[in-house]
Amino acid sequence: RFVKPGMDQVSIFSFRRFLSKTISLPYTDISAAFPVLTADELFELVPNKEELNVVKVYAHKGDAVTLYVLNKTPLFFELDKHLYPTVYVLWRFPALLPAFTTWPPVLQKLTGGADLMLPGVVVPLTGLPHVNQGDCCAVKVSNNRAPVAVGTAALSSTEMQGSGMKGRGVCILHSYMDTLWSVAFGDKSGPPSLPDSVETEGDMNESECDPENEMQKEDGGVEVQCQEVIDQACTGVAELNLPDHIQQDDEKTTDGDQRSPQELMDALLFQCFLHALKTKVKKSELPLLTSTFLRNHMFACCPNGKQLDIKKSSYKKLSKFLQTMQQQHSLIRVKELTKGVESLVEVDWKNPELRSFCVSEEAICDAEPVQEGDVPYHPPEITTVYSVCPRVEPLFLDAQKRKGAVLQPAEVRSIITDYVKKNELVAENNKNYVMINPTLCDCLLEKYEYHDVESMKWDDLFGRTMSKMQECYQIVFPGQEPMIKKGHLDPIDISVTLIKNLELYGFDPAVVSTALQHRVQASSVLQPLPGAKDRVLVQIQGNQIHQVGNLLLDHYKVPRKFIQGLEKAPKGGKKK
Repeated sequence: RFVKPGMDQVSIFSFRRFLSKTISLPYTDISAAFPVLTADELFELVPNKEELNVVKVYAHKGDAVTLYVLNKTPLFFELDKHLYPTVYVLWRFPALLPAFTTWPPVLQKLTGGADLMLPGVVVPLTGLPHVNQGDCCAVKVSNNRAPVAVGTAALSSTEMQGSGMKGRGVCILHSYMDTLWSVAFGDKSGPPSLPDSVETEGDMNESECDPENEMQKEDGGVEVQCQEVIDQACTGVAELNLPDHIQQDDEKTTDGDQRSPQELMDALLFQCFLHALKTKVKKSELPLLTSTFLRNHMFACCPNGKQLDIKKSSYKKLSKFLQTMQQQHSLIRVKELTKGVESLVEVDWKNPELRSFCVSEEAICDAEPVQEGDVPYHPPEITTVYSVCPRVEPLFLDAQKRKGAVLQPAEVRSIITDYVKKNELVAENNKNYVMINPTLCDCLLEKYEYHDVESMKWDDLFGRTMSKMQECYQIVFPGQEPMIKKGHLDPIDISVTLIKNLELYGFDPAVVSTALQHRVQASSVLQPLPGAKDRVLVQIQGNQIHQVGNLLLDHYKVPRKFIQGLEKAPKGGKKK
């Protein structure tokens, strides 16, 4: 990224373009990388006999970059053998790259070094532009076709939509107002105003309600004039929160409610607050940490199909909301029992608002534990089994079990017991021991034991037999045929932010990811699992080992022995 001023080790050399045998301008590469450019447009971009500079620079992270500069204006830059256009080229040819649209306040974050996150992408009526992961693409602001940034797609268009428009969308390489634009080269001109003919549903609704407001936005271009709008822009790189008046249509109710998304979220927040006080909080629990009250009680009272998000309310913070409930409604009393940590210390159970609040039947049903996902999950039955291998095959011939036969541990014990009794190998003096005959010697003993071991206990005999067999595992899902696989079954591995091996236990990682998002109100994405084909891992923000463990153990009923990493959960309690 060209986001920090100052580039070192710069070497510049120039040549005349009309000497076709000596020029290094990659016309072939440009045509291959940008097939939409015609020959006439390419020669219009770099007129004949114009002086062209090739500039070798090192970005602040040490990346070697080759710039192609015409009259002090960078046209293209080459990074890792890939060619990218600058915003100066895109302003002349806006349709050169597939472009994602975002809101003007997000531009401030992009120019500060942030990547474009999917929550900040405006989805037009025609859908997202078609890209594959790693494709070169542009970013433009709404109502202006002039791109303001260039980067690579972090996901394909299909994967973006499949992720619920969460996570990283475009990895930004160069943007308007970065070092490449303003310090090293360039005429420092701003993007032209090119009216965008592609409208979103939000644009259509706003234009119907207030045409003058739409014209004002077009005239504004990419300049962010209103500080109030900037304050409503995203507060961090990890998540881009859109201004309230341009929230997506899926946040609007379907019954014709004309309230703004912010007002709807305020109402939902108050409803969940009263519901939690009336049905969840007990007097014996007080004092109760406000964070625990929100996570364990208010979120649990959120109706199905809705998501409680304080950031989208007018309060923005839990502390401000609770102060309002205390000062204006006299419902609760909040106190800072520990420095910096607030607790709910008192509830006015006789408050008229609380007493008159009625929990609807729908809310009662929604508050009950629900199965995340469309298909109810039932834990599989997992057992260790053993496969007959060539070394121990002679012990199983009488039972008609050949190489590759899969046996339960009880079957192995039964067959070995029958073999011992049939060959009269039980020790006469002590029936707890079995005499070793030549067949048992070849199958179970090591060479150095041939002359030393003459007998062994029954448990040692069974243990040695199964240790010489191929260990397998059988997994049976309700209503399905048993599946037998060789080797050891890896447990579900939980690290601080990663969960893997869910597929081995019949989970859909996307369903688990969505369930965790609803439980902890944190971003969760799917990432490819290194070294494993067609498998992914769930990455969630923050240390959520407690919540992941509760979901797997209590909700999905996965046996604890098949979960690894629960011991890494943060320890609770106060230090004395």
